[in-house]
Amino acid sequence: MFGKFTESAQEAIKLSQESALELGHSYVGTEHILLGLVRQKEGVAAKSLESYGVNENDVIKKIEELIGLGEADKVKMQEFTPRTKKILEMSLKQALNMGTGYIGTEHILLALLEEVNCVAVKILATLEVNMQKLYDEIINMLNGGMDSEEGMMGGNKVVGNRQRSTPTLDKYSRDLTAQAIDQKLDPVIGREKEIERVIQILSRRTKNNPCLIGEPGVGKTAVIEGLAQQIVKGDIPEILKNKRVVTIDISGVVAGSKYRGEFEGRIKKCIEEVRQAGNVILFIDEIHTIIGAGAAEGSLDAANILKPSLARGEMQVIGATTYDEYRKHIEKDSALERRFQPVKVDEPNEEDTIAILKGLRDKYEAHHEVQITDEAILSAVRLSSRYITDRFLPDKAIDVIDEASSKVRLKTFTPPEEIKDMEQKIKDLDKEKESAIKTEQYEKAGEVKEKQNKLKRRLQKLNDEWKIENTKTTQIVTENEIADIISSWTGIPVRKLEREESNRLMSMEKLLHERVVGQEE
Repeated sequence: MFGKFTESAQEAIKLSQESALELGHSYVGTEHILLGLVRQKEGVAAKSLESYGVNENDVIKKIEELIGLGEADKVKMQEFTPRTKKILEMSLKQALNMGTGYIGTEHILLALLEEVNCVAVKILATLEVNMQKLYDEIINMLNGGMDSEEGMMGGNKVVGNRQRSTPTLDKYSRDLTAQAIDQKLDPVIGREKEIERVIQILSRRTKNNPCLIGEPGVGKTAVIEGLAQQIVKGDIPEILKNKRVVTIDISGVVAGSKYRGEFEGRIKKCIEEVRQAGNVILFIDEIHTIIGAGAAEGSLDAANILKPSLARGEMQVIGATTYDEYRKHIEKDSALERRFQPVKVDEPNEEDTIAILKGLRDKYEAHHEVQITDEAILSAVRLSSRYITDRFLPDKAIDVIDEASSKVRLKTFTPPEEIKDMEQKIKDLDKEKESAIKTEQYEKAGEVKEKQNKLKRRLQKLNDEWKIENTKTTQIVTENEIADIISSWTGIPVRKLEREESNRLMSMEKLLHERVVGQEE
């Protein structure tokens, strides 16, 4: 990640590590990052802080007051705290949103100011810095066209006013690059060729709008998520660096547009924001829905509003749709079809699907708190491919794994029969006690209450033991759970069929001996 930092930013981080060592701290916290920014005299952050009267000595004094000093001689290893790591990641997000190809000291300072509960912000507050004003000044400076630092990464000067805010677009969309920075996207496996083809089309001078075509569930959206992840990693051609991949919800734009021209106004505003920002790639899933979307009598639909901007090359759009919908809608509109380059996304074979599921296994194990065996993955792919014929890999295999994990996890919430029986006995004794009180048999009621209290103590003990056992043991998803889920979906007794098939294979030698003369030889 530090490869994207400017020399000033790298120097500030190095100074923050040295500052932590000097203060005898075994970690690098946000307070050390702040001190590093102040000590790096040439950076934008240092100059901005200096204008508010923040200097090195004041920051050190406040760190001593809030944290105290350690013994520098005893400090052996220094690691960034989780919050510091988060701030450095947020600085990358800040830089990406600004449309710059580097992370400067100003981006680190912006990220610090956003983390309101960190020690660095507490120090600035005690120094009576107006943090909102400081934040706004840096943002205005970056958006106002001033060079934010050297602005030189790889020989290309970054223009400060290239990126503009996109408030209307943000209201109806999700930023996939921002999600990739926050590590909220699943890993993309086995789609390198499709991602490379999308990158090639996006890098063209004209007709640079890819359209992914494939059956439902084969992983069209995953290809775009893979693209967003590569942009964040920087593993992308120079022309696509610092781009934002934003998926727009056309139905959300249409929703609530009651008056004539309201939908057109929203879509045109989004297009204008994309055009001015210059670093946004729009992704429209189910792109065939733009044909006719928002159209009323005498007004244009989304497709016709988009066409002029696409024709002039003012914006880039990635579409995704199925073969049927592409033939039915896109091919019939020749003006729209010419703007897009088709990219076929085929269903992965069983071997590739197994690799995809193994790549996703950690995510599902963490979510469901279970362990998924290799055999379960193999069974999910093989059985879903054989018995679920109206859907496609890897989607159907992923769904089977997901539901099987959910089923296994829910078993841990179901108490054992012994606990259920005891709860029922307590309820029965409660009725018996009430009956005794009504008939004024108070002695009997006292005896029943005593029995009930004993059972309640026993029940509490059993519940505690059950909960401890649950926390100790990890539930395992095996091929049997997979077979049960396939059976519940299709009504086919998969376990029975699998057993019969195994028995047939085991008895094949005997059968051949009976049927073929001389087979023993």
